[in-house]
Amino acid sequence: MAGSPALARQLQVAVEAARSAGAVIAAAFHRPKRVEHKGPADLVTDTDRRCEALVLDAIRASFPDHQFIGEEASADAAAHLTDAPTWMVDPLDGTTNFVHGYPFVAVSIALVVNRAAVVGVVYNPVLEEMFTATAGGGAFLNGEPIRPSDTSDPGSALLGTELGVQKDDATLGAVFGRVRDLSKITRSLRCGGSCAIGLCNVACGRLDAFYEIGFGGCWDVAAGALIVQEAGGVVVDPAGGPYDVMARRVLAGNGHLTGALSAVIRDGVLGPKEPAAPGS
Repeated sequence: MAGSPALARQLQVAVEAARSAGAVIAAAFHRPKRVEHKGPADLVTDTDRRCEALVLDAIRASFPDHQFIGEEASADAAAHLTDAPTWMVDPLDGTTNFVHGYPFVAVSIALVVNRAAVVGVVYNPVLEEMFTATAGGGAFLNGEPIRPSDTSDPGSALLGTELGVQKDDATLGAVFGRVRDLSKITRSLRCGGSCAIGLCNVACGRLDAFYEIGFGGCWDVAAGALIVQEAGGVVVDPAGGPYDVMARRVLAGNGHLTGALSAVIRDGVLGPKEPAAPGS
């Protein structure tokens, strides 16, 4: 499951950290939550913070010289990404799902070296699904190899996305404009509430493609994108250019569909609060 002894150890630490945080999430899932608002539709709970602390402690105990970017405590560090080994962690992707008892939540952990992910773990403790990948080592769900779908006709494709947390009219118009345009050429569209799980659903063939523009940060996609790539899928910018882990933009697919989907997205309108494609 890992391409080298170093990657195997790093993966083991990430899996153990994800399981520890996942146990906290599972124990709290059906209990009342104390919820705070980072924005009108952007939530955080005590469980988010507790899980991030657990993951951070586990990683620093094993790799004290590595850098860390976490959604809750260390998000400002995302502006200072270097080539040094850096862990990108979303301790609870799908917080709104967690608050509402909707069982699509995940711990997402990635190790990025030279700005490319080399270890990825996405763990849903409610459904007990552990997605893992290492660079050159393949992708797995609960230890079994996974592959994307082989759907080649966009009209037969099931597409995933998220609607985001921005509520201004211009951004909502852009978001739903893409949904409308892509719905015209695909079979159907799903919003699951977790970017990390959406990417993993592409990796294992449940979705034929997934895109999102304007998610929270690198911690949402770093692990899931590696899992897609190691499963045999393709990850690009939604406009069709190279994927950038820091750009807050992603389109993942089985390799047959990303060109047709990116052409539609590229021709659409971008909202004023949505990040533009790198270099545009």
